[in-house]
Amino acid sequence: MKTIFLLVSVLVVVHANHLVIGNVSNRVTLANHTVIEYNAIPFVKRVKQYFYSQPDQRLIQGIQALDNLHSKASMNITAGGIGYSFVNLRMKSERGRGLSYDVGIYVQDKSW
Repeated sequence: MKTIFLLVSVLVVVHANHLVIGNVSNRVTLANHTVIEYNAIPFVKRVKQYFYSQPDQRLIQGIQALDNLHSKASMNITAGGIGYSFVNLRMKSERGRGLSYDVGIYVQDKSW
């Protein structure tokens, strides 16, 4: 009697547009953590701006923005960013979907 093994594998592809730029792990401090959410409107792309300024003028070392909805939304930096003390982020959703991003801004430790 022959035994036949059938191996079934499932491949799941998740397309999400995360933004991770700069240093978010070594010798940096999380200066700001924000969850940005925007409700959906049918047949409309939603656009949201997020502005952050470092109060003690320390320079931004890293930006991490994770798409919580795993959608085809896009995020880009319109001003400032790495090496500046401020950043402006622009998020745009898919048509008919909302936005939900988990944003972390990292600055260099004061000890360095």
